[in-house]
Amino acid sequence: MRKTPANDDLMTTREAGEVLGVAVRTVQLWVESGVLPAWRTAGGHRRIARSAVDKLIAERAHVIAQSGLGKGGQENKSLKLLVVEDDPDLLRLFSMVVEAWDFPVQLITAANGFEGLVKIGQVRPDMVVTDLNMPGMDGFQMARSLKKAESGFEDLALVVVTALSKGDVNDRGGLPDGVPVFQKPVPFHDIESFARGIHTTLTKTKSASSKAFA
Repeated sequence: MRKTPANDDLMTTREAGEVLGVAVRTVQLWVESGVLPAWRTAGGHRRIARSAVDKLIAERAHVIAQSGLGKGGQENKSLKLLVVEDDPDLLRLFSMVVEAWDFPVQLITAANGFEGLVKIGQVRPDMVVTDLNMPGMDGFQMARSLKKAESGFEDLALVVVTALSKGDVNDRGGLPDGVPVFQKPVPFHDIESFARGIHTTLTKTKSASSKAFA
């Protein structure tokens, strides 16, 4: 995009992706879900304010610091599990329970759907466990954004844990097909089994890839 005095503070999705260090599709997901404010030109092209990109850069620094990425490659042999939950006590409980699992897990947390989408785009988790009732962007909107056709995250393993009844969930528009829903209190045994299956699959895939290039 050629810069002029009139558009110097505007960026295309590709330029924003290059600055943020993420794929264009991730930028598009953030724009479509409202995480990254943008608007369309008369020709239908997205434009993003540099100030909005700068704000997400600050978020990225926080995400990397919290998740421990870049500390020696531990993330390469661990299941990356993102838990999106606004109850800090429950997040602490998740941390204690996950720490006791007998396979390596890198736990990342977010307090609402907005923060969850930011972290999904940045750290690319292998599995996401989310609440539904949260301030700001709730789990419904986050799940629909992720499972939307051509979002780039349709195959991400997403599990919902909620205090809402099945009827309450349906009354609020339901969830995308294929998303497992568990009732609170959190069934940690079921979550562990789900996570273990994903970790086993990832381990086999990485092992096969290593042999192919050996």
